[in-house]
Amino acid sequence: MNLILLGPPGAGKGTQAERLQQDFTLAHISTGEMLRQAKADGTEMGLKAQEFMDAGQLVPDEVVIGIALERISKDDARDGFLLDGFPRTVPQAEALDAEMAGLERRITAAILIEAPDEDIVRRISGRRVSKSGRVYHVEFDPPKHEGRCDVDGSVLIQRDDDKPETVRERLAVYHRQTAPLIEYYDAQGLLRRFDGTRSPTEVHDHIRATIATLRLEDEL
Repeated sequence: MNLILLGPPGAGKGTQAERLQQDFTLAHISTGEMLRQAKADGTEMGLKAQEFMDAGQLVPDEVVIGIALERISKDDARDGFLLDGFPRTVPQAEALDAEMAGLERRITAAILIEAPDEDIVRRISGRRVSKSGRVYHVEFDPPKHEGRCDVDGSVLIQRDDDKPETVRERLAVYHRQTAPLIEYYDAQGLLRRFDGTRSPTEVHDHIRATIATLRLEDEL
């Protein structure tokens, strides 16, 4: 089972990835994890990526692709993986397909968790964080005393990344760069859509059932 997890920032991909990894014993591979591991391993691609990160620059496509291809060839990913945050663009997806074909493997499905932009903005911009890192939500998980952490009493703050204008910019980048992957995988008959506005448990149950069906079909 070689799966790709798609969806806008804040749609709940991280939560679902953790649960699916446990359900199906898949290697959960995120972009951040790939870059950190490549750096730690001291690979050629990892060192190249570090040069760009040290300079405060985005890591170019060709380097990210190289690191991703190195990662999926590792032992823990040979029986299946769940890619989270890669590919981000159609050229990255095309490079992944070419590499998979060379390994005589294929993508099983692209799992898309959908949610309207305004729901995403509401979900992310409502987050508040305490000094100790505990996360609250002004609407869905508020503290007992407004603006104060229940545990350490510190003043809750809104991180810059969680401010509405920043969230909208991240969504604009997603729609411009990553959303074209929806059509790309749909054209291959690989796309599976899930409603990210439902509870995490409902979304998980739906995705798990779909993947279980795909696994049975693969075994026939």
